[in-house]
Amino acid sequence: MNWAFLQGLLSGVNQYSTAFGRVWLSIVFLFRIMVFVVAAEKVWGDEQKDFKCNTAQPGCHNVCYDHFFPVSHVRLWALQLIFVTCPSFLVVMHVAYREDREKKHREKYGENCRRIYLNTGKKRGGLWWTYVLTLLFKIGVDVTFVYLLYHIYEGYDFPSLIKCKEVPCPNTVDCFISRPTEKKIFTLFMVVTSLVCVLLSIFEIVYLVGKRLHECVTGDFHSNRMTNTLSSGSSLMDSMKQTGKKTPETPAPSYSVAVS
Repeated sequence: MNWAFLQGLLSGVNQYSTAFGRVWLSIVFLFRIMVFVVAAEKVWGDEQKDFKCNTAQPGCHNVCYDHFFPVSHVRLWALQLIFVTCPSFLVVMHVAYREDREKKHREKYGENCRRIYLNTGKKRGGLWWTYVLTLLFKIGVDVTFVYLLYHIYEGYDFPSLIKCKEVPCPNTVDCFISRPTEKKIFTLFMVVTSLVCVLLSIFEIVYLVGKRLHECVTGDFHSNRMTNTLSSGSSLMDSMKQTGKKTPETPAPSYSVAVS
């Protein structure tokens, strides 16, 4: 694995993430991917070779193994990590698209022209929606794979003894999994880290939506206050005109405008 390339991708995503997003990326790359590459593949390396059944019936061993392990844990986790990390790079691509658009706009209208984006990395407009949708997609992926793991293997436990009565086994035979305790520990570790990532993504969505609502409410409050202040000033001028009083030219009426 090219760790320099991985570090570059991580730095690019971190640049446009919130605090929750940075913690999420750290957990994914340091705990999930590192554990998967360094330890998980080795733990399941003898998965089929050391799966033993107390019968010499041809085909019984393969049928029983396929019944209890229809999909490899390693391959299932590899698909999960691919699907859960790719959406993060959509944000980087969206920012790159904004930067390219801003560059072409300047080349066309000059360096002193009005900018399209004050900050290409600021999560506003389409970029905000892209970021939130990627969070929802990551939550869906993690929840789906955690459920699939539970549904396919009927839980996260690895018993030492498994009873198999699949055809062509002559009768109910006993089969044994290699290192079941170690496999159970790593399975629970991957499941727990997936659920932690789901919680972090939910917190990040709540934070982004709450922040956006706060900005909208605050902006409307200041806008309404400015409008009311200007309206009261106009009403005062109209009443002075109706009563025949001379409106003072100077000094101009002072308006109290709150600036956030």
